[in-house]
Amino acid sequence: MTAAMPRADRPDGYLTSAKRVAGWLRPAWLEVDLARVTANVAHIARTVAPARVCAIVKADGYGHGAVQVACAAIEGGASYLGVALAEEGHELRQAGLDVPVLVLSEPPPEAMRMVVEDHLTAAVYTAGGLSALLDAARAERRDSGAGCAPVPVHLKLDSGMHRVGADESTFAELAAAVAGQPELVLEGAFTHLAVADEPGNAYTGEQLRRFDAALAGLEAEGTKPHLLHAANSAGALCHPEARYAMVRPGIAMYGISPGPLVRAHPAVAALQPVLSLKAQVSFAKEVEAGERVSYGLRYELAHRSVVATVPLGYADGVPRRLYEAGGEVLVGGRRCPIAGTVTMDQIMVDCGPGAGVRTGDEVVLIGRQGSEEVTAWEWASRLGTIAYEVTCGLSPRLPRIYV
Repeated sequence: MTAAMPRADRPDGYLTSAKRVAGWLRPAWLEVDLARVTANVAHIARTVAPARVCAIVKADGYGHGAVQVACAAIEGGASYLGVALAEEGHELRQAGLDVPVLVLSEPPPEAMRMVVEDHLTAAVYTAGGLSALLDAARAERRDSGAGCAPVPVHLKLDSGMHRVGADESTFAELAAAVAGQPELVLEGAFTHLAVADEPGNAYTGEQLRRFDAALAGLEAEGTKPHLLHAANSAGALCHPEARYAMVRPGIAMYGISPGPLVRAHPAVAALQPVLSLKAQVSFAKEVEAGERVSYGLRYELAHRSVVATVPLGYADGVPRRLYEAGGEVLVGGRRCPIAGTVTMDQIMVDCGPGAGVRTGDEVVLIGRQGSEEVTAWEWASRLGTIAYEVTCGLSPRLPRIYV
């Protein structure tokens, strides 16, 4: 299988256009450091060895760009990719990537033919899902001939998160059913951890015990899938007993801690942030003390100050409530408060009295400028959410520039 496309052949021809948009038209963009993706995955691979790495690139690579991130992850040592939807797997195949791709949730019946045609790996946890996959595999064999390779299947156990997955008895029944079909092969089995980012929570151990018990039940019946996996980012980095044969890092690939409680863990602290959200000042003016700014006139200037307008807003994924939560941006290496309500396409920034801010100056909303840094977790902490939601919420209308 292809490890990764050569850089010259990668499907990023649109990047020239993205740079033009960022540099010449609307000056707002995301920068994604692919070398850091590669370095983060290489760090994860060293930490979890000999387990394999399944790089999770669902949701357009958590907002970073699925195809580009997938290529960088493969360079770092990932040998499997993970997506949420058959359509996301199709995108990777259309881009020329032919490493194994696991669809993490059981696809609906109408998507199973895409799974089979694109040689994706299906997650299964219901009898209906297995039946739909088998129908698709048989249809493909009829259309393409008896030489078709069997479709790899990974069975998912609900070990206690109670989102999706089979219970222990259904898990065993599905394993026996897959084993009896020549069109399918039981390649793997997996589960998902609910509280791996809470190191002191004993429930992770309980989930692993339930997974082990279910696997022992399969083995007693003569079934032994070889590719076992349970660990998300926190599980992979902080719970060695959860690594099995493969791990599924998502947020850690992007240089973001899986949660506040594991941020200081040595394996997490070594990660490098990948994404920066930047723009250029589109307008700047001095505004008198006592004047109010933006919709609702909720922000009052305490002093005569330079107010800079920055051309991105909630349509780009900057939450409207970030102002109310005390959001700040970096201008000239200094933290400056968002001045008033975030609007659809623009924010205003209070740069302070006498600030020498001009049109075209760089503004960093997420990332580093000088000695200061604003992180996705800072946004998340202010907004009462998690960093995953911050990066996934960054709008497709922001061009991604890969550096």
